[in-house]
Amino acid sequence: MDYRDAFRAALDKVRGEGRYRVFADLKRRRGAFPRATWTRPDGSTQDVVVWCSNDYLGQGQNPVVLEAMHRALEEAGAGSGGTRNISGTTRYHVELELELADLHRKEAALLFTSGYVSNEATLSTLYKILPGLIVFSDAFNHNSMISGIRSGAKEQRRVFRHNDLEHLEELLREAPADAPKLVAFESVYSMDGDIADIRGTVALAKKYGAMTYIDEVHAVGMYGPRGAGVAERDGVMGEIDIVEGTLGKAFGVMGGYIAADAVIVDAIRSYADGFIFTTSLPPALAAGAAASIRWLKAHDEVRQAHQARAAELKVRLAKAGLPVMPSASHIVPVRVGDPVHCKMISDILLVDHGIYVQPINYPTVPKGTERLRFTPSPAHTDGMMDALVAAMEALWVHCNVARVGGMAA
Repeated sequence: MDYRDAFRAALDKVRGEGRYRVFADLKRRRGAFPRATWTRPDGSTQDVVVWCSNDYLGQGQNPVVLEAMHRALEEAGAGSGGTRNISGTTRYHVELELELADLHRKEAALLFTSGYVSNEATLSTLYKILPGLIVFSDAFNHNSMISGIRSGAKEQRRVFRHNDLEHLEELLREAPADAPKLVAFESVYSMDGDIADIRGTVALAKKYGAMTYIDEVHAVGMYGPRGAGVAERDGVMGEIDIVEGTLGKAFGVMGGYIAADAVIVDAIRSYADGFIFTTSLPPALAAGAAASIRWLKAHDEVRQAHQARAAELKVRLAKAGLPVMPSASHIVPVRVGDPVHCKMISDILLVDHGIYVQPINYPTVPKGTERLRFTPSPAHTDGMMDALVAAMEALWVHCNVARVGGMAA
């Protein structure tokens, strides 16, 4: 048997559905965010403006962050030396966890190598610590959350309709009263840009004796007076049992974490395979993340500027008659509704206009809801927005995409 045939067939299937992913070879330019240099397949280069970075605030270019990373590199070298349990716990990791615990006003925090790992490892570990645990999961939860939740038996999982608290209560009411329970949800849902009713979710969880687990990955750094997320903004952070976040988006570096009561964090630290058996982050990354968190705690004006830029782009796209999807957050999705058209528009924007935005296709979003997902930052100027809107207006006609509803014609 030629096993390669199976791999070729799998790739042909993806290509046939119009959702084969091509990565753009980009080099970000220090001090010039959101500008970057794209290396074309033929080796030539072109200047582009990046419109889809999850480095939402440009913190990956903040001199304070870079200085902290340089200093740690000079002081400690490149790698950490191993897993946290062997030789990979450094002062930089300890200081970062203290910074994260303070950010979320929790007793402790635990650092992971990525946001994906922190979700998957923590949620799967909760089944070990709480026998018979039933997890109630929002239908739109991130793949990393789903992966961790699916590690439990089928009878230990309940999925409630997205942001539907009536359905959540129905499922909670039906569950055995004496079973341990956990409600797992996100604050900001990154593909649609909507925001959960955190206060209502917490109230339901308390009513039925459930713990709460919130993914604030797309909110930390950007919401709340100190950047702790939407739960801080809404005044309910203290009522959340476990907060999960990332260091790779608004904080501009890399890594994931949880923050909670010390006993919860210590138990996860002691049982989570995804923590125990993984080499820890390099000291320079931990130092840069800690510096970024400290800086953003004290600079709420950056968050205000970010929200203003996102609101401005929504208004400009809507005035141009483009199908901006409803969004209560900084995420600005524009519906295309067809994978081929979505990729075509993305390609033309890059090649002809120097505008980089990746198409968002299945399985990231359901088929028929393909979109372009814009993430304006405080550094995106009015001129950049003018160029983007003009290019989008022209392409919506050129690529034969209907404006009403955003579906491919």
